[in-house]
Amino acid sequence: MLNYPVERAVLEPLVPTGTVLDTYRGQAYVSVVGFLFLKTKVLGLAMPFHQDFEEVNLRFYVRRFADGDWRRGVVFIKELVPKPAIAAVARWFYNENYAALPMRHEIQSDASGALTAVDYGWEQGGRWQGLRARLSGDGREAAPGSLDEFITEHYWGYVRQRDGGTVEYRVEHPRWRVSSVSEATLDCDAAALYGVEFAEALSVQPASAFVADGSAVTVFKGVRV
Repeated sequence: MLNYPVERAVLEPLVPTGTVLDTYRGQAYVSVVGFLFLKTKVLGLAMPFHQDFEEVNLRFYVRRFADGDWRRGVVFIKELVPKPAIAAVARWFYNENYAALPMRHEIQSDASGALTAVDYGWEQGGRWQGLRARLSGDGREAAPGSLDEFITEHYWGYVRQRDGGTVEYRVEHPRWRVSSVSEATLDCDAAALYGVEFAEALSVQPASAFVADGSAVTVFKGVRV
């Protein structure tokens, strides 16, 4: 998870109706996140040959006041997966901005089995691009009040609909342990992939980067709000 400060004006037009931009100490962030789906099911059913695959997404953070409390959530700007059928299902069920590109990943470990580096890549414009993180230290819970905690502790998703409405869905998983990294790089034609408005923010070193353990995750059916 590579996290970059970004001007609020870049994100405000993308904020779904009924939510407000969530910030950390007044600063808005976007995150480039690479991860693996494993043993995936949709509505309880496994899709043959489409259960294990990479995803890389660009996301930002919002919140919505409901039932007397703030629900902190994410909005996906674009999500990359390796198979067209996965992208089609995701667009159909969630109206998310999925795209299918050739993808690959590499997870490196030392002799003891401890993770040392993680790479995710995709092919676009005739060349391979990607993100990489080299770990430095064991996993730990994100410190209360830290930027790491802000990035990981969002348990709702929000999707703008074609008619201007918003769909909200709940995401359930335990708190993830995170590992610091000594090196984090993003090699990406951000203007072509995400739009020129994100090119500047994604052209510098991330303000923070870490690797999360991950876990079993349940994404619940969305409802209009």
